[in-house]
Amino acid sequence: MSNTKKNKWVITSAWPYATYTPHLGNMIGSTLSSDVFARYCRLKGDEVVFVSGSDSHGTPVAVAAKKLNISAEELAKKNHALIKDLYRKWKISYDNYTVTYNPTHIDFTRKFYLEVQKNGYVFEREIESFYCEHDNLFLPDRFVEGICPHCGDEKARGDQCDKCQKLLTPLELKTPRCAICNNTPIVRKTKHWYLDLPKLQGRLEELIKNNTIIPQNARKMCLNSIAEGIPERAITRDLEWGIPAPFKGADEKTIYVWFEAVLGYVSAVKEWAETIVKDPKKFEYFWNDPNTKTVFFIGKDNIIFHLIVFPGLLLAYNDDKSNIERFVLPYNVSSTEFLMYENDKFSKSRGNGIWIDEALKLAPLDYWRFTLVFNRPETSDTSFLWSEFENNIKTLNDNIGNFIHRTLTFIDKQFEGKIPKKLENDEVDIQFIDRINSVSEEIGESIQNFKLRKALRDIVNFGKEGNVYLNNKAPWHLIKHDKDAAGHVFNISAQAVYAFGVLLSPFIPGTSEKILSYLNVPNSKAISWYSIDENAIREGLKIKKPEPLFQKLEIDDLKKALKEIRKTSERKGEKELVSYEDFKKLDIRIAVIDKVEKVPKADKLYKLSISLGEEKRTLVAGLAEQYKIEELKGKSIAILANLEPRKLRGILSEGMLLAAVDGNKVSILTPDRDIPAGAKIE
Repeated sequence: MSNTKKNKWVITSAWPYATYTPHLGNMIGSTLSSDVFARYCRLKGDEVVFVSGSDSHGTPVAVAAKKLNISAEELAKKNHALIKDLYRKWKISYDNYTVTYNPTHIDFTRKFYLEVQKNGYVFEREIESFYCEHDNLFLPDRFVEGICPHCGDEKARGDQCDKCQKLLTPLELKTPRCAICNNTPIVRKTKHWYLDLPKLQGRLEELIKNNTIIPQNARKMCLNSIAEGIPERAITRDLEWGIPAPFKGADEKTIYVWFEAVLGYVSAVKEWAETIVKDPKKFEYFWNDPNTKTVFFIGKDNIIFHLIVFPGLLLAYNDDKSNIERFVLPYNVSSTEFLMYENDKFSKSRGNGIWIDEALKLAPLDYWRFTLVFNRPETSDTSFLWSEFENNIKTLNDNIGNFIHRTLTFIDKQFEGKIPKKLENDEVDIQFIDRINSVSEEIGESIQNFKLRKALRDIVNFGKEGNVYLNNKAPWHLIKHDKDAAGHVFNISAQAVYAFGVLLSPFIPGTSEKILSYLNVPNSKAISWYSIDENAIREGLKIKKPEPLFQKLEIDDLKKALKEIRKTSERKGEKELVSYEDFKKLDIRIAVIDKVEKVPKADKLYKLSISLGEEKRTLVAGLAEQYKIEELKGKSIAILANLEPRKLRGILSEGMLLAAVDGNKVSILTPDRDIPAGAKIE
C-alpha cells in the first residue's frame, strides 16, 4: 500500500492521581487506548510525542496524605514512582511520563496564568466558602461532599457530580460535609481569582460544533452545559499543597488542580524537548504549529474539563494578538464510557476489581491488553467478566494463534523452515491476497477514527479468513501429490502471518515481536504499517522453529491466585506492615533441587523436584529465561514451605521459591554455607 501524508501528533492520556494504583478501568479508559493510537501513528511514520504524568497536586493527594498522616509530597513522589514503573511493565510507550510536581510544569503554569490575566480573562472576587472548624482550613471544592442539587446523588463533590456530570460549586451541595472529618462546615468569606469562562462561551460552542471528530456523547454533554450557561470558575484555592498562584495579593493561594493538571499536556512536551531530546525548539515545533493534531484520551467523567475548561484556557492565552506562539486547540478528545467489574463498580474498599499490578501477576501482559481493547467501552458502559476474559483469549488463539502456528509449523516441517516459492494464483488465492493487500488500510481507517475496538475485532476476523483459506486449499492433502502447490499456499499464508505481526503491534506488542522473530524479520521496531502486501516475505527466507503463541486460561486458578495475592503481598500498590507475629507464621526452609524439567508449552517455567530433608515436593518456578537446567540441579535454595498449594499449567506447585528481582534480572536466594535440606530460616 502506498504511503500517505505524514501527520504531526501530540498524544496524551489522562493524568492519574498520585494517590492509588490504577485499575483495569483506568487503564483502558485512557492509558492503554492512547498507547495503541501512538504506536499506530509511529508505524505510519507520523511524528509523535506521547506524554502524560501523575497528578500530584490538589485535594485528592492532600486528603489521602492527611488520612495516612504523611506529607503530600512524600505520598505523591512514592506513588508516582510506583505508577511510572507499572506503566513501563504494561509497555506504555510514553516519550515522557512526568509528574506535576516538577520545576518545568510549575514555572510554565505560573507564567501561563499571568498571560491569561494580562489578556483580560482573570478577575478577583470575595466569596463565601466552606470552612472546617475541626480541621482549621478552608475547604477546596473536592474537600466538600454532599447531595447533588440536580440528580440527588449523595456522593457529589464540590466541583462536579460524577453521576450526572454537572459542574458544581460547593455551596450548591445539599447537606455538605467535610471530606476529611465528615463534620458540617461553616461559611466564611475569602478572596479568589476567577477565569472568565462566560466571555469565551460563544467561541467554545463554535469550537465544539465545528469539531466532527469528537464522540457524540462528549459533544452532547458539552453543548448542553454551554446552553445552560458556563459559570466563572475559580482558578485559586485555599490549599497549601499545590502550585503557588502567581497573582498579586494571592500569596497564600494555590492553583486549582484541574486548572494546572490540564496544562501538564503542554508542559510535559516542553520538559521532553528541553530535558529528554535536548532540543527546546521541539516544543514550539509541536505545540505552536497549527498543523499539529492534539488528541486527549480520557474517561467520560473528565469530558467537561477537557472540552470546555482546557480549550477555554488555550483560547484565553492565545488572545494576545502580539504573541505568535499560540497553542493549537484540541483535534479530538477521545472519551470512553466506564469499564465495570462483573457488572459492578471498581471499589478498592470492597476489593471489587483488578488493579494493574495484580493483573501482571495473574496472566501474560498481552492477554490483558487484548481483552481490554477487544471490549473497550466506546459507546456504552461495559463490564470485565472472568468468563469473557477466558473466551476472548480462546478467540485470539483459535483465529490468529492457530493460523500462525499451522502455517509456520508446516513450513518448518515440510519445507526445511524456508518460505516456499509461489506459483500461479487461482481465484481462491486472489481473493485472499486481495485481503492481505487491503487489510492494513481497513484497520488503519478504524484506528484513525478512534474505533480501536472495531479495529482489533477486524484483525481477529482476518484471522478467521486465513483459517478459511487454509481449509479451502487443504495443503496437507495437496502435498501428497504436488508439493509445490502446497508450498504456494504456505507462501501466501506466510504473507498473512507477517501482516499479523504488523497489525497486532499497536495492540499486543510482545506478541507482534514474537511473530516477526519467527519470520526472522530484522529490526522489528523499524517495520512500517505500509509494508503489508503479498510479497512482504521473500521466497527462501529461513524461519525460526515456531512455538504456540497463546495458552488456555484456567480461570478458577486465576481467581484463587488473585485471592492469594491479596492475602500475602502488595494490595493495589500499598505495602501492608507485617508484625513480628505475622512473620513467625512464614515457614521458610532450605531445599535442594533434585531434578529440573521444562514445562510443556510454557517458555518461562521449570518444574523443580526438591527435597526438604526426607520430604519430597514439586515447585513450578519462572526461571527458564534466567537459568539453564544444569545451573539449578543440586543447588540449595530457600522456599516458603507453608504456602497453600496451587496448580500452574496443570502441575501442583507445593511452595514458593524465594528470589531477588531487579528489573528483568532474577537471582535465587541460596545459603552461603553448607546448610542441610529442611533447615528452617528464622
